[in-house]
Amino acid sequence: MGSTLLFAQSVEQGKKFFYYERYKSAKEALESVLSANPNNIDAVYWLGQTLLAQKDSVGAKNLYKKLLEQNGNAPLVLVGMGQLELMEGKVNDARQRFEMAVTTTKGKDIDVLNAIGRANINAKKGDANYALEKLNLATQVKGFKDPETYILMGDAHRKLIQGGEAVQAYNKAFQLDNKLASAKHKIAKVYMTQNNPDFFLPAFEEAIAADPAYAPTYNELFIYWYNRNVNTAAANLEKYAANTDAGPEVEYLKTDMIWSKGDPAGAKAKAEQLIQQYGDKVKPRMYKMVAYAEDTLGNVAGAKKAMDTYFSKVDAEDVVPQDYVLLATIDSKTPGAESNAFANLEKAVALDTLAKNKVDYINKATALAKKLGNKAAVAKWSGIAYKVDPNPSQTDLYNWGYAEYSAGNYQTSDSIFCGVYQSKYPDQIYGYLWCARSKVALDDSTAPKGLAVDAYKLLAEKSLQIDSAKFKGQALTSYWYLIQYYNDVKKDKETALLYLNKVLEIDPTNETALKFKGIFEKQLKPGGSQPKPKTGNGSAAGGTGAKASSGS
Repeated sequence: MGSTLLFAQSVEQGKKFFYYERYKSAKEALESVLSANPNNIDAVYWLGQTLLAQKDSVGAKNLYKKLLEQNGNAPLVLVGMGQLELMEGKVNDARQRFEMAVTTTKGKDIDVLNAIGRANINAKKGDANYALEKLNLATQVKGFKDPETYILMGDAHRKLIQGGEAVQAYNKAFQLDNKLASAKHKIAKVYMTQNNPDFFLPAFEEAIAADPAYAPTYNELFIYWYNRNVNTAAANLEKYAANTDAGPEVEYLKTDMIWSKGDPAGAKAKAEQLIQQYGDKVKPRMYKMVAYAEDTLGNVAGAKKAMDTYFSKVDAEDVVPQDYVLLATIDSKTPGAESNAFANLEKAVALDTLAKNKVDYINKATALAKKLGNKAAVAKWSGIAYKVDPNPSQTDLYNWGYAEYSAGNYQTSDSIFCGVYQSKYPDQIYGYLWCARSKVALDDSTAPKGLAVDAYKLLAEKSLQIDSAKFKGQALTSYWYLIQYYNDVKKDKETALLYLNKVLEIDPTNETALKFKGIFEKQLKPGGSQPKPKTGNGSAAGGTGAKASSGS
């Protein structure tokens, strides 16, 4: 009886270390249990979960497999093996193991139901709705009062991007145990994904108040303050180190702190020392730290080498958008690698979930494109910016359309200005103006088809409607285009004269218009024999069409 109680206490101690994310201590405690009783199912399950937290899936699988060879009906370990099968993409095999564990325990074992929830939450291919189904079943077990079930429910809702439901579940957990710092910590994480510091910072403080030994919260606060307040970041790092296992993770954060204090050379030296010390077991992000430092110190080649090493070692799921931004920054400083910079910024945009961050990456790409004089790239990124922004402005749309026009993408600028812009901003002149210019550019300059005729008629009309004094020049430009088209292309002098008269309505003393008016009127008289003038050679008419200036 006494030895059984000792094992139970030791398993609980291991689970406690696991809760605090002190995985080294959890592993030692659980291995101690198993050294005395290799068949302790709870210890095997939790040691496997600890190994998975340490990214040792091979060790976890061997552990679970060994016990199942001896006891094929151990429910918790069945679930643990199912979790590994989910990670391997064997969804049907995993589901069979989960259901077998439920059947074996008649759906009454809360730990087993929690484990199924945990497996489906943690594995990428896990089914969060299935997790919620089993977790809800756990709450129906007689005498239920396990806050961990509600914590897992919250995690499942977060996986489903259901923030409100997640917060409710975490609050239920805290109601069952007001010392459960993880509940407040996870509420803070929900608000953090919404970029809402007014809510997540107080929630983190509530987590610390509930349990000052909960290290994960100090870690999150260190990361948050890292680029905002070096002293606050340092204070949280000190508390994190005091409440977690000594080891490389703490040393990595100390390296980050050196960087945060503005000492790139010191951060580089510390990172290189850890790379040497831990060898293949070093976290890849130390190579990334070397890259940041080298870039700051002006060694672009060294920075590129470090980032290449980082990407060769890091797990794909651990890559963050800023990794691609750093690589893009390095590429932008490397002659001939600019196209790689654009490709990496595209990856950052695709990977990030916050619109604000996406816009920042897009702005970096647009600035680089402008610096390189790459009009096609400016147009492309202006379009991406407009589509990504949930509330794009009139200026954003204009910039996109003008960038496409400047890049010679007249069909696209036509669709933007003649379609979207005019529809969204009917009282603004720019849609009508650049619609007309785009259509002129699309027309055949040697044999015009009059693609811009209707656009210039509309531009003249809207110029006088919106503000006849301010946009008189746009109306005159429109009329001269129409005069030139009807006289030179259509040979329709009557219509050309009609638009000459419209010019004179706006500008009665216009010498060119008066001159051509006289010529046209004589030619239109019976027997008129004067040569037909080419209005396209006139100074006023010649300033229209495809060679119109880019100004508004």
